[in-house]
Amino acid sequence: MVRRNEEAAQLLQEYADLLAITGGDAFKARAYEKAARAIGGHPTDIATLDPAGLREIPGVGRSIAEKVTEYLRTGHVPLIEEARQTVPPGVRELMAIPGLGPKKAMVLHQELQVSSVDELLGAIHRERLRDLRGFGPKSEESILRGIAMMQKAGGRILLGAAMDIAERIVADLAGVTGCEGCAYAGSLRRMRETIGDIDVLVAAGDPGPFMTAFTELPYTAEVIAHGPKKTSVRTTKGLQVDLRVLPPDSWGAGLQYFTGSKAHNIRVREIAVRQKMKLSEYGLFHARSGKKITSGTEEEIYARLGLPWIPPTLREDRGEIAAALRGELPRLVAEEDIRGDLHTHTDLTDGLAPLEDMAAAAAARGYSYYAVTDHAPDLVMQRMTDEKMLAQRERVRALDGRYGRMRLLHGTELNIGPDGDVDWPPEFLAGFDLCVASVHSHFRQSPRELTRRLIRACENPYVSIIGHPTTRRIGRRPPLDADFDAVFEACARTGTALEINGHPDRLDLGDEDILRAKRYGVKFAVDSDAHATLHLAHMRFGVGTAQRGWLTGDDIINTWPLQRLRRFLREGRRRTGG
Repeated sequence: MVRRNEEAAQLLQEYADLLAITGGDAFKARAYEKAARAIGGHPTDIATLDPAGLREIPGVGRSIAEKVTEYLRTGHVPLIEEARQTVPPGVRELMAIPGLGPKKAMVLHQELQVSSVDELLGAIHRERLRDLRGFGPKSEESILRGIAMMQKAGGRILLGAAMDIAERIVADLAGVTGCEGCAYAGSLRRMRETIGDIDVLVAAGDPGPFMTAFTELPYTAEVIAHGPKKTSVRTTKGLQVDLRVLPPDSWGAGLQYFTGSKAHNIRVREIAVRQKMKLSEYGLFHARSGKKITSGTEEEIYARLGLPWIPPTLREDRGEIAAALRGELPRLVAEEDIRGDLHTHTDLTDGLAPLEDMAAAAAARGYSYYAVTDHAPDLVMQRMTDEKMLAQRERVRALDGRYGRMRLLHGTELNIGPDGDVDWPPEFLAGFDLCVASVHSHFRQSPRELTRRLIRACENPYVSIIGHPTTRRIGRRPPLDADFDAVFEACARTGTALEINGHPDRLDLGDEDILRAKRYGVKFAVDSDAHATLHLAHMRFGVGTAQRGWLTGDDIINTWPLQRLRRFLREGRRRTGG
């Protein structure tokens, strides 16, 4: 059953946005935003909680708990519906543009009578925004980039959201009598960062019960097509899911075919043709006689064509076929190779859980080490002080050893300022086990300024990892316009790792940047950037992205034993003069 947490979190975030649009109490808006994040990251399904249980969630007071309870009971919250009526529909459409905040959207509507993306594009082309206070040529460029991002994304959704619904569907269909195999395929199996629709495959002799069960799932909102071999539905979240039922003896061929990508499959079929064979979703056949050669498993299909099994995350026609033929496919990093998480947050800053809960959840994942890296003081909203950070360090040292064999590391996420400086002086930074440094503001500097800013951070002897290096938010914020080849070269020179941030709306670095950076000899850290215990599971998405970048365990510093990791951290400080 789908958790209601995400629905309630979206509702509360919408109300926070509505308050911001209408000039409501800024403190109240932040309170609703914080509550939305807390509910979204809460491990328990809120549908099972009474108002008292809801109030135990950090940031959820009596008023918010009452609204959530009302929504769970009736599906409506009159106060929020009233707030919606105060905001013109056009403003809400404009707010969907990445980088255009609620206040600016309201100004555009009020001052220029703009109510749609097309009208906004017309206003930009006529240079009408330049007369508005707070707007100008740079604003126009930023809005145009945001519109392009939105149009490019189309109806695609983030990997994490697609994975959640796909795994629920697979679990439900696997329980239907007669199921001999069930899995998701397509771009989701390849761990693409966004998903257009979901392909689910079932191996069974009789497709009827599965097609019926599929259309009756609680999160099916609309049946688009219903047939004996394929049924398509639209979920309550608006995502299309296609179900295909294959004969059990065609399982391997079907899984290979529907996983794709299209370009990869064309290459594989070309190999089959050269060997006088034909490959389809039903099997590998002799071209002349039509006799089936094999179809049971993907491994058998690839082997009969003279290839090793190729991991789905590599099947993008980026050289994997040639590497397979040469016997040079990498042994890709796997989630079980990860020994620790090096970028996480607690409720000392913007996290939702205390240090003890985060550490216990990390230990339950079998980690050998775990780093807490709360925000530093230059991110003013987090209200960090030297005293708070030192007190946390003492607590980390006191807890170290209480979680089995897992060691606790004390770190911080520094803010890379506009000139490349970071929050604390060297003598304070020297006390941390490691420092992650990230850009959190001034995204619109010139390419030259942004490049120099990042390189200066790499050259800081106490910066071990550059966090979410491009700062992108998929579909919401474009990457920094910096010379990343120069940044990659600096990271290799200084011994600074680049993060692959596993949060589904970041996945930063992305796979193409990873491929480029690896050529410079850069090392990487795959982290969850967890702000709640549930977020530690984002590691899987970071690992999938690392696989798409052809990374092995040796490329990733948090697959290494703690002794080797500490040596890397020390060598980085020595190399840059710390």
